[in-house]
Amino acid sequence: MEPRTTHPIVTVFRSRLRADAASNGYAKLAARMEERARAMTGFIDFKTFQAADGERVSIIVFDTREHQTAWRDDPEHRDAQQSGRESFYEEYSISICEERSHRAFRRD
Repeated sequence: MEPRTTHPIVTVFRSRLRADAASNGYAKLAARMEERARAMTGFIDFKTFQAADGERVSIIVFDTREHQTAWRDDPEHRDAQQSGRESFYEEYSISICEERSHRAFRRD
């Protein structure tokens, strides 16, 4: 097995929605952004989870930093980011990580 020369880029987007996010159209825009991300070159995965305390975590994976950067800078995504700050999010943080190691288990 040849060693990898690139490592997937993982974006961890942690957020809390404002109380009025749903009435401001959050669900429709979030669905559109996930659809758009999935159509981008190098896309690997997109999952969102919500904790009991209301914090949301989205994990978005691209195959290279260049493809992740293209997603970050996509004009429609940039517009959605602005809408998020103005109409949807109480707070958020973004961490960009390079996967250096990966192990998995699956029961047959």
